[in-house]
Amino acid sequence: MKLMTFTAPSPAQALKAARKECGEEALVVSTKQIRKKTLTQPALYEVVVAIEDRSRKREERHTAAKSTLEKDRIDSSKSKSERSHSQEEEVLLSISEAAREISQIANVTSAKREPRSKPVSNVTEERVVAVEMKEREALKAIRKELTSLADKVKLIQNMVWEEKKPPGGTIPPEFAEIYRIAKQSGMDPLHLDEIMRLTLEHMPLQMRSSSETVRRYFRTLLRKMVPVRLERPLVPPQKKIMMLVGPTGVGKTTTLAKLAARYAYLMREKYKVGIITLDTYRIGAVEQLMQYAKMMRIGIEAVVDPPEFLTALQTLSHMDIILIDTVGSSQYDKEKIEKLQQFLATNHDVGIDVSLVMGAPTKLEDLRAIYRNFSPLGIDTLIFTKLDETRGFGNIFSLVYETQKPVSYLSMGQEVPDDLMVADSDYLVESLLEGKAGKPKRKGEAK
Repeated sequence: MKLMTFTAPSPAQALKAARKECGEEALVVSTKQIRKKTLTQPALYEVVVAIEDRSRKREERHTAAKSTLEKDRIDSSKSKSERSHSQEEEVLLSISEAAREISQIANVTSAKREPRSKPVSNVTEERVVAVEMKEREALKAIRKELTSLADKVKLIQNMVWEEKKPPGGTIPPEFAEIYRIAKQSGMDPLHLDEIMRLTLEHMPLQMRSSSETVRRYFRTLLRKMVPVRLERPLVPPQKKIMMLVGPTGVGKTTTLAKLAARYAYLMREKYKVGIITLDTYRIGAVEQLMQYAKMMRIGIEAVVDPPEFLTALQTLSHMDIILIDTVGSSQYDKEKIEKLQQFLATNHDVGIDVSLVMGAPTKLEDLRAIYRNFSPLGIDTLIFTKLDETRGFGNIFSLVYETQKPVSYLSMGQEVPDDLMVADSDYLVESLLEGKAGKPKRKGEAK
């Protein structure tokens, strides 16, 4: 190492001069003030830095390189000598082996080698086959054990319980996954606990071996919980009048258009369909229905009060199916709900099937309030829309379980008439367990 000293009026200036002269690799050894500032002279600071002696370093590198070359030369000479010696040994060994073989050939009559018997080869092959079979069986056993272990790990991962356990006690671990899925779907905890209690009471013990068998049993139980209204063909002179009621924004008008297209064109039996709209408050709604009716060549009547409603029913009496669109109203707007009651109280020969339309993304508490406040209209069936806008369907199961009202139709999307299907319990159960609505199932439609 070589030491160099730099001075300047400030430590920063001295350090800058040192770096400029010696580069960034210079190592600062010391910094000190060698003269204080006075009225006539500035202060003076000294910085001592250490740098490598480059000439000495070059000599060391040259010496090291020369030593390395000399060592490589010696090793190379030694390696050649060893290879030469090894080759000589291999030649002598080959000559010795050849001599031994010639000696054996010369004495072949006196000393015969016994040939290897064929049965020994067969026995060896049989042993190899037996070993391979044992290995395969062992692999199968290991694979089966790993599958069982993976299933148990999955069950343990899903065992995240709340402090509140179901009334029946602690749920076995194999039910953990299905319990978690159902709870995350938005189902009422009391309903879920009741379902789990029934499952534990009635499910055979041999079916609890894995989460998959539990899932199948739970799916069957949920399917029985959801009543659906089957779509039956009309027998003349049978007619059908269907009124859609519900809160604003759930898609009643679009659902009615889908139903009209389905009855008039998509089913095996084509029906004559008529439309009555009571939603005269919104001009856009009337125009929308008028446009749909014009495209489908369906008769439509706009009604303001109950006497006109009776006249409209008589005008469309030759139709097989009459669909009635109503004004959307808040479930807390008693005045509008009471006015709908007046329309329903109008004397007519055919009863009106009232379907309550609700959006699937609606919270369970709001679904309960909607059903409770619209129930004076005499709800016959439930229609759920916007299934494509949610990932939780437990609220539908809980409402249907409480009210025991059948679900007649399900709607997902805005396409008329494609995004509509007849209610199917299997479809709802799959949507709940998978966390999303699948493609609509086509039932009763012409192929």
